[in-house]
Amino acid sequence: MDFAILSPRAQLVEMLTRIYQQGLTTTSGGNLSILDDNGDLWITPAGVDKGALTADDIVCVHADGTMEGRHRPSTEYPFHRMIYAARPDLRALVHAHPPALVAFSIVRKLPDTAINPQSREVCGRVGYAAYATPGSEQLGANIAATFAEGFNSVLLENHGVVTGGVDLVDAFQRFETLEFCAQINLHASALGPFQTLVDEQIELFYQRDWSLEEMPVVRHSSKELELRQSMCAFVHRAYQRGLMISTGGTVSARVGDDRFLVTPVGVDRKYLEAKDIVLIDGGQREAGKMPSRAVMLHRAIYAEHPEINCIMTTQSPYATTYAISSRKFNTRLIPESYIVLREMPIIPYGLQYTNPHAVARALSAEVPIVLLQNDAVLATGTTILQAFDRVEVAEFSARALITTLHIGELVPIEEHEIDDLKRKFLS
Repeated sequence: MDFAILSPRAQLVEMLTRIYQQGLTTTSGGNLSILDDNGDLWITPAGVDKGALTADDIVCVHADGTMEGRHRPSTEYPFHRMIYAARPDLRALVHAHPPALVAFSIVRKLPDTAINPQSREVCGRVGYAAYATPGSEQLGANIAATFAEGFNSVLLENHGVVTGGVDLVDAFQRFETLEFCAQINLHASALGPFQTLVDEQIELFYQRDWSLEEMPVVRHSSKELELRQSMCAFVHRAYQRGLMISTGGTVSARVGDDRFLVTPVGVDRKYLEAKDIVLIDGGQREAGKMPSRAVMLHRAIYAEHPEINCIMTTQSPYATTYAISSRKFNTRLIPESYIVLREMPIIPYGLQYTNPHAVARALSAEVPIVLLQNDAVLATGTTILQAFDRVEVAEFSARALITTLHIGELVPIEEHEIDDLKRKFLS
């Protein structure tokens, strides 16, 4: 979907509907706005069901202060107006009450976005605004003052969060990624001490060379065209299942020797299309497209393992928690977990950037899925379905493990029972 060609009304309806369907706001909570080039402020209305919003419900507050629409603007209109005045570079705002960020707001702590480089890049450091009555000028002043300090993500004391962006997609992706960070922080806290990154470590994310030379225009084979459709379908499915967010997740599929397809950088995973997929051939990229930053890691894995035909890296919230936790991901909880995942080691942070072949060598038939420390879950498969299944089983297993902490410690399947599983399913 190309948001640039949608009207402000359509953009606001699409994004608020998306936020509601993901369970990141309630029927009565949350408001979004866009400031257009004419100085008109388009905003969601007060008192309208967020699960049934239409374009006709959107309110326009013109630059001269007059209003157009069949509803009142959101009660929080004052802080939208004041943030735009304080930050002329922002053109869209998202405010809602997603559960993990509300948890931080009510204990008056800030989530750490340095759990991986991507989250820090999208969200930056998080600001904090003191409590005031919703809809009040004081609340607007508190939030606007924090945005004026340069923050693009601001936690509201005992309230929720506001994120800003150069457009609505930018503001939404910051909002969604920040809630993901909050979830990871919460899950990791339950497991014990966890590791975040310092600036020097984050810099590794930007130092690797992934901007490959362009190749001449090529014709696409039938196999390749089918793979593109399949990759898109599984990315959309991963997004719907909460295994990816708009800003995180990469899928690649082998086409031939040193030839594979990979998802692009900077494209919202929910709206990925087959035409966005990038062909990599002999270390060159399809003209006019930029592949995922993980392209060299995927290329190294395909070179090392001719049996692998798909690689999937995701930042699903429960499994990724173990990538920053000091606690080992124990795959011996139910038969499916062990059969699908086998052993699931953690790869030290930075190797995916500095020595991708070392990551490739860590994979094998016994180790088809790994955790990349402070980064992601990396799963491989002979098919896209098998790689996806491993990601999904890893997330379900991690969720069970973390939930178990509320009632007791894991009692793993015993060694002789593991031997039985190996004989029956893995021989």
